[in-house]
Amino acid sequence: MITLAVDCMGGDHGPGITLPACRNFLDNHPQAQLLLVGRAEDLASFSHARAKHVHAADVITMDDPLEVAMRKKKDSSMRVAIEQVKSGAAQAAVSAGNTGALMAIARYLLKTLDAIDRPAIATQMPNAKGGAVTVLDLGANVDCTAEHLLQFAVMGSAFVEVLSGDPQPTVGLLNIGEEAIKGSDEIKRAGELLRQAGQSGLLNFRGNVEGNDIFKGTTDIVVCDGFVGNVALKATEGVASMIGGFLKEEYSRNIFTKLAAAISYPVLKALKKRVDHRGYNGAALLGLRGLVFKSHGSADAFGFERALSKAYDAAHHHLLEQLKQHVETAAPLLAAAQGERLSATS
Repeated sequence: MITLAVDCMGGDHGPGITLPACRNFLDNHPQAQLLLVGRAEDLASFSHARAKHVHAADVITMDDPLEVAMRKKKDSSMRVAIEQVKSGAAQAAVSAGNTGALMAIARYLLKTLDAIDRPAIATQMPNAKGGAVTVLDLGANVDCTAEHLLQFAVMGSAFVEVLSGDPQPTVGLLNIGEEAIKGSDEIKRAGELLRQAGQSGLLNFRGNVEGNDIFKGTTDIVVCDGFVGNVALKATEGVASMIGGFLKEEYSRNIFTKLAAAISYPVLKALKKRVDHRGYNGAALLGLRGLVFKSHGSADAFGFERALSKAYDAAHHHLLEQLKQHVETAAPLLAAAQGERLSATS
């Protein structure tokens, strides 16, 4: 059995979305059980043979500042869900709540792996090849050093290797051009470190990639700082909405636009489904001593169920153990990179 701890109160919709998603997930995963974390009165209507209720009196809202989330709401559903992972009662935690609070609480309770300075948020984006590209970081770290990007590449490689079975997933560094001489000093330094990792066999580094390479599927993994990654993610989420809005608008016009929309509808519908961010919902917080997954705050039941499924797959395939092994193998290179930075700044 794989046990997941679910923050049922988090996100824009709370139990109205999370509980139906949990029921669908349990129906589709007979080897899973859930710890439903939240206020007892809000969970009372849910009953399942493979689900237990864990009471938590507080709820962290999407607008709560970190100080409130960390110090004043110590019995929040988010915190209690992560505590289930820390205690070993669950193999992973899932929340649709406040991203900043989730990262801060998870890092405080679980701590980071040795040789990892900062956790990163990793998720998949659809590509033109019919597959998906894993991108990290997606918003946890706005300002990243070259050493941080190297750490992200190591963790991203482990993540993709475990979930896809590919022993040598390709890695690209997001930049403003493919040439090694382009980009900021920090990006060029990151490129040097990644090439060293590639030459040593730790990574399958393919060089710099540009924004359009994410959707081309040029590499299996794209490494970037959190600011750029989050912008790319939001742009992807907007594509399906744009297509849906276009179809709706064209059908409401005259007979000619209705006819044109009807002809193109099957293709556009298939494209909308392909880029629907709900199907890729569920981002992993990599670099912690426990598995935590973040669902989009506005996810519907289908999207939240996908986040649960990703957390289940990660636990089932022993992602945490594989991450530890990859980081331990890369530790000498990671330490050397940090040492060079310290020497340069001293």
